[in-house]
Order: sequence, then structure tokens, then C-alpha cells
Amino acid sequence: MKVILTQDVKSLGKKNQLINVSDGYARNFLFKKKLAIEADAKNLNIMKDKIQSYNSKRDRELIEANILKSKLEDKEVKMEMLAGENGKLFGSITTKDIADAIKKQHKTEIDKRKIHLDEPIKSIGTTNVAIKVHSDVSISINIVVTEKK
Repeated sequence: MKVILTQDVKSLGKKNQLINVSDGYARNFLFKKKLAIEADAKNLNIMKDKIQSYNSKRDRELIEANILKSKLEDKEVKMEMLAGENGKLFGSITTKDIADAIKKQHKTEIDKRKIHLDEPIKSIGTTNVAIKVHSDVSISINIVVTEKK
């Protein structure tokens, strides 16, 4: 019997995949646990529409990510912080601070969770930071920290 998986099933396949299984396995396990639906003409058309919709959404997100990359790639974000001896900051610069500075200086909204920072910035100087805006697109920007007078 041909079925369409509605969820990922470890030993069978991924969501929206068309597979062939025995009738008993489909009726007694997959259908009862709502892991699959029967592959009739109506369900096949619904599956094709879902896949097409998912692909167009992914393509649109990729285009938006590339536009964002061209806007921000190799830009600098300047931040002023109070510092003590040897250039150590009073406090630290986190991903939220960086996201706020990008919004203020470059008028671009970035989610703080997409900014990859190994550890908060705690000293004066320039730090290169990666921003993962899409699974295929990442941006590299420089954070320039100076002492506030």
C-alpha cells in the first residue's frame, strides 16, 4: 500500500515522502498513530501543493537573506562603552546590544538569536562577529568598541 508520511518516521522516511508499506503495517500502526495518510489522488495533490508552497517560501527567505547580506556585509558597528584599566569594559557587550546597535546605525532589524558570539565582548577593540540569517547565508560584520569619555 502506498502512503504519504505526515511526520518523520525513523526507519521509513521523512515528512511528505511517498512510501510503499504492507497493508497491515499501514492500517494497524501508521494510520492509528496518524503518522501517515493513504496516497490517493486527493492526498497526492495536497502533498504536492504543500511541497510547492514550502519551496517558494524557502526561496523567498533566501532572497531576503541575500538582500540583507548585501546591505550589511563587511560593515562596522561602532559602540562606546565605559572602560577601566587596560581597556577592560565595565560590563560586556551581548548579542542584544549588537542587535540594537545594528538597528540604530544601519536601520536593519536582526534577531539577537541569529548573532553568533562565542562569549560576550569585554574589552576595547575590533571583533569580527558572524550573523546566520539563513541556513545558507551568513554575514560577517566588525564590532568596533571604543572608550566612552
